[in-house]
Amino acid sequence: QVQLVESGGGLVQAGGSLRLSCAASGRTFTTYNMGWFRQAPGKEREFVAAISWSGGGTTYADSVKGRFTISRDNAKNTVYLQMNSLKPEDTAVYYCAADPNWRPRVYNYWGQGTQVTVSS
Repeated sequence: QVQLVESGGGLVQAGGSLRLSCAASGRTFTTYNMGWFRQAPGKEREFVAAISWSGGGTTYADSVKGRFTISRDNAKNTVYLQMNSLKPEDTAVYYCAADPNWRPRVYNYWGQGTQVTVSS
C-alpha cells in the first residue's frame, strides 16, 4: 500500500498561483502512477491531471490545460501540481491519488485532500 499526504493549499486571489504537493510513503513510489482530482462544494469529484510512474506521460482535463502542470520527483517520493492563472471556479478540495496501473482516471489509493480557495 501507499499513503498519501497533500499540502500547499490555501487562499489565493484570481490570477494567482499555488503549488500543491503530495508526499507518498509505503511501497516504492516509482511503481505508482499519480493523479490529481478536485471536488467543489455540491459537485462530483473530477479529474484534473495525471502523470505516469516515470514522468514520461501526462494528461490533463481540458479545464486546466495550459494553466496547471503536474510533475514528480521520484527521489523525494513527491508529486506536484503547479497551478497558475487561478480562477474562482478552481476552488475545491484537491486530492492526490495513486495506482500501479496506468488508468489516468482510475485510482485505488487516495489522500485526504487540501483546500484551495480562489477569491475573485
